[in-house]
Amino acid sequence: MSITLSQKDIQNKINFYGDSAKVDELLQTVSMVAPTDLSVLINGESGTGKEVIAMGIHQLSPRAKKPIISVNCGAIPEGILESELFGHEKGSFTGAIDQKKGYFEAANSGTIFLDEIGEMPLNTQVKLLRVLESSEFMRVGGTVTHKVDVRVIAASNKNLEQAVANNEFRRDLYYRLKAIQIKIPALREREEDIPQLVEIFARNYIEKNNIRFKGFAPEAIILMKEYNWPGNVRELRNFIETAIILNRGEIVHSAYVRSSLNLYPAQRSSELLPIPLNKTPEQAERELIYRTLITLKLDIDEIKESLIQLMHRSNGEFGSLLSESQSAATSGEVKPQSLNAMERNMIKETLSRFDGNRRKTARALQISERTLYRKIKEFGL
Repeated sequence: MSITLSQKDIQNKINFYGDSAKVDELLQTVSMVAPTDLSVLINGESGTGKEVIAMGIHQLSPRAKKPIISVNCGAIPEGILESELFGHEKGSFTGAIDQKKGYFEAANSGTIFLDEIGEMPLNTQVKLLRVLESSEFMRVGGTVTHKVDVRVIAASNKNLEQAVANNEFRRDLYYRLKAIQIKIPALREREEDIPQLVEIFARNYIEKNNIRFKGFAPEAIILMKEYNWPGNVRELRNFIETAIILNRGEIVHSAYVRSSLNLYPAQRSSELLPIPLNKTPEQAERELIYRTLITLKLDIDEIKESLIQLMHRSNGEFGSLLSESQSAATSGEVKPQSLNAMERNMIKETLSRFDGNRRKTARALQISERTLYRKIKEFGL
């Protein structure tokens, strides 16, 4: 089968998206490997899309109209994995009341995807190696050899080379699978793909659920690109769907993203800590709150921008009021406040933002709950 599809066509066909150089290289490898019958080993962190790539290889192969069976080797107890893969004969063990065909027979003429293959027991690895080398296997408790025509695609988020060194994975099986190896980059390694992924995941979700959604603010996208995404694309998709629901279809602003992804300490630790040791506790606490006020300026600017856009769409007194407020803010006609007043207003606004939740407020302000309680009492909030 000759692959003549463009990269965009391949992305749409296998549902793996991105315009980065790493994704382009990955899809080129997939398009070259798919038409063959070679076994493939896919490496990548959890949530990067290993199963998506495996399904894509199958969809682009001559076996596309045949079945593909997906097996999570880490989710099946060691004692029954061999039976699940290769089947068993009646009476071969306690509970084997009938003959059973395994996944390899079910996938005959198609593809079998062995996810988390690094969790496969060593004795089962021996049988898998035999299938790869001779396309033959025996059911558990059986004496008859069965032939099977199955393409094997395996995946792991473990370092299999290290597992071989630790005698946790068979060396011969590793090198048999390693002939064609595909590495899926983590999302943090292709952050330039995040805006496209956000758009696609949001569109798919609202179309599937027939709901309205006004989108993500540009500042929110910027923050999402700064996040590490330890759960990779799976975490991003779940985050987007949750954001759409919790924001009731309204625009998702940076304040929500920063709070939900806990970006305060991760992104601004250099601004908030450490506190110079030559300051009193009172001075240190005030400096923390003052610095937090500065970091929240982004949110204030974003709200102001939203009001300006609303003003442009509005007429009458409300539009005039917004215009006057914006003019005053732009010209700097703001009455100066004392540090005490700024501190009080900051605590009051943050409490309001978190609906009076003191734990979340203390975390956002980067102060202890005990300090927050004292400040609330001091300012009469």
